[in-house]
Amino acid sequence: MKPILDYSIYLVTDENCLHGRSLFKAVEEALQGGVTLLQYRGKAKDGAEMYRQAAALKALTDKYHVPLIINDRIDIALAVGASGVHLGQEDLPCRAARNVCGNDFIIGVSAHNEQEAEQAVADGADYLGSGAVFGSITKTGVNTLGVSNLARICQSVNIPVVGIGGVTADNYELVLSAGAAGAAVVSSILGAADIGKTVRRFKEIYHSVKEYGKI
Repeated sequence: MKPILDYSIYLVTDENCLHGRSLFKAVEEALQGGVTLLQYRGKAKDGAEMYRQAAALKALTDKYHVPLIINDRIDIALAVGASGVHLGQEDLPCRAARNVCGNDFIIGVSAHNEQEAEQAVADGADYLGSGAVFGSITKTGVNTLGVSNLARICQSVNIPVVGIGGVTADNYELVLSAGAAGAAVVSSILGAADIGKTVRRFKEIYHSVKEYGKI
C-alpha cells in the first residue's frame, strides 16, 4: 500500500552544508526536531557509497518513523527499501520509473513550470518539487521561480507541490501561502548552528499558518 506522506518539512541532504559535522548526526538532530520527510541526495558518490549511506539513513529514518526518498537512483531506493524516488527532468521519465517500481512506490518529479507539472501528473507522479523559489546556494545556474509562479503550479495540478530553493524560516510562510504542501529545505537546516531548534521553528510556522486557515 502506498504510504501517505507529510511534505511539510522535507529535508534534502547535502554534505557541503554540514561545516564538518557528521551527516548522520545532523540528520538525526533534524529528525528529532520534527522533519517529516527525508531525501538522500548523493550525486557525487559512486553506487557502493550511495548504497552504504542510504542504508544507514534508512535505519535512522525507520527509528523516527519518517519516510525516506532517494534522489535520482531508483536502484538504490529499491535496494534499501526506501518509500520512493525523486526524479529530475533529465532523469528516467516518471512513466518508465512507474513501470519499474509499481504503484505502491512514491515518485516525485521536479517541475519548473505548469507544463512540466501537468506532464508529470499525466505520467503518474505522486508529488512535485518546484523551484528554485528563492534561488539556491546549493546549486549553480538555476533560475528563480518566485512565489507567484509557484502558486500557478500549485493551482494547475491536483497532487502535492513542494517548494524548494532558498527556503528559510523567514520565507517559509510564503511557500505555504502559495498553496504548497510544504518546503524542501537544505542549507537552512543542515547549515544551522542548532539544527533541532531550526526545525522546530519551521514546525511552529507550519502549524501557525495552518491554524489561521492560510493553507
